[in-house]
Amino acid sequence: MDDREKLEQLRQALDKWEKEVLPRSLTSLPERQDQFLTTSSEPIERLYTPLDIGELDYLADLGLPGEYPYTRGVHPTLHRSKLWTMRMFAGFGTAEETNARFKYLLNQGQTGLSIAYDLPTLMGYDTDAPEALGEFGKCGVAVSSLKDMEILLDGIPLDKVSTSMTINSPAAIIWAMYIAAAEKQGVRPDQLRGTLQNDILKEYIAQKEYIFPPEPSMRLVVDTIEHGTNRVPQWNTISISGYHIREAGSTAAQELAFTLADGMEYVRWAIQRGLEVDSFAPRLSFFFNAHNDFFEEIAKYRAARRIWAREMRHTFGARSQRAWLMRFHTQTAGVSLTAQQPENNIVRVALQALAAVLGGTQSLHTNSMDEALALPSEHAVTVALRTQQIIAEESGVANTVDPLAGSYFVEAQTNRIEAQAYAYFRRIEELGGVLPAIDKGFFQSEISDAAYRYQREIDLGRRHIVGVNAYQDEKPAAVPILEMDPQGYQRQVDRLAQLRRERDPGRVGQSLDQLRLACQGSQNTMPYLLEAVHAYATLGEIINVMKAVFGIYQEPTWI
Repeated sequence: MDDREKLEQLRQALDKWEKEVLPRSLTSLPERQDQFLTTSSEPIERLYTPLDIGELDYLADLGLPGEYPYTRGVHPTLHRSKLWTMRMFAGFGTAEETNARFKYLLNQGQTGLSIAYDLPTLMGYDTDAPEALGEFGKCGVAVSSLKDMEILLDGIPLDKVSTSMTINSPAAIIWAMYIAAAEKQGVRPDQLRGTLQNDILKEYIAQKEYIFPPEPSMRLVVDTIEHGTNRVPQWNTISISGYHIREAGSTAAQELAFTLADGMEYVRWAIQRGLEVDSFAPRLSFFFNAHNDFFEEIAKYRAARRIWAREMRHTFGARSQRAWLMRFHTQTAGVSLTAQQPENNIVRVALQALAAVLGGTQSLHTNSMDEALALPSEHAVTVALRTQQIIAEESGVANTVDPLAGSYFVEAQTNRIEAQAYAYFRRIEELGGVLPAIDKGFFQSEISDAAYRYQREIDLGRRHIVGVNAYQDEKPAAVPILEMDPQGYQRQVDRLAQLRRERDPGRVGQSLDQLRLACQGSQNTMPYLLEAVHAYATLGEIINVMKAVFGIYQEPTWI
């Protein structure tokens, strides 16, 4: 009996089950809901069988772990050989406070750093700028100069620890500060390992932390890709981020499609610069959300690897297998955290983290239970780290590679998300590409519609959020809240003033003039940024030079 005959037998058996067995069961035991949906509002069928994946070609669609198309993982042994990097996102107040948190986390078993910067830093302002008033250290650490970076990384062996940095428009400048700080430690650029979240396209799409217009912003991204490829070879020059797209309210398929579309746009720009795809593509990495729907998230990661491998190999002609690999970091869903009954967030985060691990992530941040209320306390961040460690050491899920492969449900979901992603790629192409689609508000509109639909489901009681619209209580939150040093702002401002008094003003002025000329021309800006930060030019001074050349982006009025 061949496979087609077996599928036909199954079809007949399923038809009989639906006509004879199911009605009797539903009469005595009705289902809880008329319709079951994923977190992305996609319908979930009652039962999945081989009929739902009848066209699946194992070798072509799944393959073996560590082999094309990498659906089952980028490494043959995955976490059996090396656990994912436990990389807790951290940053608050002054560089001194954040340095202490980093050292605490490393002592607790964290295996990589992830730096969160405050809003003034993200927007290119020095701490003492009028525009920064009231925002110091509230969502991350303030870094206004190389001096701050030196303090932030003091006592941390940068040749042994990999570092991820969440920074957008000022990414090239902050990276230059990191490289310069490492050099002052005696660590060469070619020894550095880490990732730069240098994905400016997702800012225009979702997060809105942009400074310059898209074209010069893309030039700066390619500058970092080129510089990293040539000078910092172990560094992932860009982390292409779907996380913030999902946090803005997208579906899983939108997160995947828009992120990969952005990734392919960076590849096109780098190729146009004259870079060989096989030289830079192995150092592109990705950053995804882990939301509440366990199986949908796992399917998303598997579909992501398959699509990226196919596009890099066949669309962009990459010959190196390393250029086909999608390596990604995952963070549990901040948007899923609730201020009500915050201890429940520990459970949410554990399930989300488990999905990321089963989906084959290379590194992971687990949110703390108190992050809907404040920056995480030491107790809360320790529990979040221990969540990862328990999954790694006690659950058994790291003992085999891609254990959910072959699940009719998971494979059907993987295929569904892949198909939806390609449908989005076609729509983006019809609009002229990523930048024209941004200008036309396509991404923004799609995400807005999805976010509205999800919220309406909650408001109407069709979707239950424990502690919010189900199983509520009136007890106040009983978790301790982090309090920052009230003198931190003044210390930071005083340090900036002292820096400006003691540095060489001639060197600062000359370096900024050279940077201005480079921005006006077509040179790679990274060498000029490195000279400026070495001269202790501040972040705000450097950004102001670039603003004068590149301009400031204003979002179109279709909003």
